[in-house]
Amino acid sequence: MTVRLYDSKAQDLRDFVPLDPSNVTVYVCGPTVQSGPHIGHVRAALAFDLLRRWLTHRFGRVTFVRNVTDIDDKVLANATDTEPWWALAYRMELEFTRAYAAIGILAPTYEPRATASVTQMQELIAELVDRGHAYAASGDVYFDVRSWPAYGELTRQSLDAMEPAVDADPRGKRDPRDFALWKGAKPGEPASATWASAWGDGRPGWHIECSAMSRRYLGPEFDIHGGGLDLRFPHHENELAQSTAAGDGFARYWVHNGLVTVDGQKMSKSLGNFTLAADVLAEHDPTVVRYALAAAHYRSNLDVSEKGFAEAASALERISTFRQRVLRAADADPTVVVPGKVPAAFGAAMDDDLGVPQAIAVLHETVRSGNAAIDEGDLDTAIAAHRSVAAMLGILGLDAPEAATATGTADTALGALVQEMIAQRARARADKDWAAADRIRDAVAAAGITLEDTPAGTHWSIDA
Repeated sequence: MTVRLYDSKAQDLRDFVPLDPSNVTVYVCGPTVQSGPHIGHVRAALAFDLLRRWLTHRFGRVTFVRNVTDIDDKVLANATDTEPWWALAYRMELEFTRAYAAIGILAPTYEPRATASVTQMQELIAELVDRGHAYAASGDVYFDVRSWPAYGELTRQSLDAMEPAVDADPRGKRDPRDFALWKGAKPGEPASATWASAWGDGRPGWHIECSAMSRRYLGPEFDIHGGGLDLRFPHHENELAQSTAAGDGFARYWVHNGLVTVDGQKMSKSLGNFTLAADVLAEHDPTVVRYALAAAHYRSNLDVSEKGFAEAASALERISTFRQRVLRAADADPTVVVPGKVPAAFGAAMDDDLGVPQAIAVLHETVRSGNAAIDEGDLDTAIAAHRSVAAMLGILGLDAPEAATATGTADTALGALVQEMIAQRARARADKDWAAADRIRDAVAAAGITLEDTPAGTHWSIDA
């Protein structure tokens, strides 16, 4: 077993060797919550949800941190007299959370808000000033890029070829590429958006936030830093520079997901060509959305289209039809749904830089061979395929339609299956076939379902 990941810093595939094989550590840049999520945000979060699920499968434990940037120029700009910046940020954060949860993205181990780590940001800034890599100027504090010779190593750019850092009021900057670590309070900004500091009242710059939060929750060195390809420069370049200049080992692997595009152009709020996640989820089943967004390799760009959603729906229907065929052939034996092991080819695809498209191909090949087994009357082979399919769907997060806790069609189907088992058991008891009745009860119990006989009839419940 060797997991290989494409390291954006090395620009090559590398064997993944975690610092602690019993606890893989991952930090992913989360959303800036100035407005609701578009489908590109959801695709990015899904890429790292899939990575997290696979690393959990391989290593057992993953500490996964995804931050929320709730203080930023854009958040302040979108606030109104009736909705202050902090209220806007919280409302938008909830929208992101709902969109993520809708398609089965697991909640992070920790999800820190930037505003809760300002003290740690100030401490890191002070270290950089003491080390000679940052300087105060008219209430602001800037990172001195020329003090750090390695600046530009993530994106392999020379300093003089870089674009200048954008600052609304670059007071006292020594070099146009120096970037803000601390932004002094400015007229017109709300007092609630400022914190006291050794350099005067103000608020943190964007880049320092992730360096401070990753250090706080994962330590000075951790395994994987993730984010969208558009964050490589300047955000991740600046994070790497300031963290390593402070003496931290920082991220050992850099993983970046591709973008969602519209007619070949990056989907972006600033370009106005975005599709809100809420609109997509209102029109399509969430599992269909998850499949469609996962079907392309995480590093590739993805053009979202109705054709893609239609293909995803058809693929999921084929999988569901196969699973129903097996249950019918097995006479609704609830033990059939117990997940088995993933096929070796599936594991090899996922180990190879999270090759989800190739893993999905293995999934469909297993469905095809399982259907063939049913046609040939080979029930044992069909059941084995069913269990492998269940395991693969679980890792891909596509098992929601078959889950016992699902609502809607799946819930109705489960109820019908259990009621049929109850009816079969009742007939066996009426015929005094106690052995058959006990077998049915044991089979239902093996599936995590409890039967309770009462004077009003038999009731069932799912074990907690």
